[in-house]
Amino acid sequence: MKMRIGFGYDVHGFEEGRPFVLGGVRIDFAKGLAGHSDADVLVHAIIDSILGAAGLGDIGKHFPPSDPAYKDISSLLLLERAMSAVKERGLEVVNVDATIVCEEPRLAPYIAAMEERTAGVMGCGPERVNIKATTEEGLGITGSNMAVKAYAVSLLDGMHGVR
Repeated sequence: MKMRIGFGYDVHGFEEGRPFVLGGVRIDFAKGLAGHSDADVLVHAIIDSILGAAGLGDIGKHFPPSDPAYKDISSLLLLERAMSAVKERGLEVVNVDATIVCEEPRLAPYIAAMEERTAGVMGCGPERVNIKATTEEGLGITGSNMAVKAYAVSLLDGMHGVR
């Protein structure tokens, strides 16, 4: 067995007139997140963590924001493509643990759906994906409700050699 761990982080600011998507789930809120794709910070952090664990670089290397092909694309599609690269290396997801930092709206009602959607794309059961949400108690860029951050750690396992 080849166990590999990866870490991911992302942050996006709020922007009027865009949908707010986290973990592939549309969140009921007045603003969305600014970005080239759908700006799903949670999925972006997960992608970085699985790519990092596989030794495949980061999200920007695979899906550069300068490429018009990724304009407004669903981050779940990017996760699917990242998982294809991970599987080509003979690796699979053991588990993902992620934290979203967001002052508002409250995310608890959406967490289970986020776990199900991301797990489905990664080809594992939702019991292997743990998503938490917290605030920064009014401090910093997220505390002032200017942005949303996400952190993710992934553990991958493979029976095949990894280059």
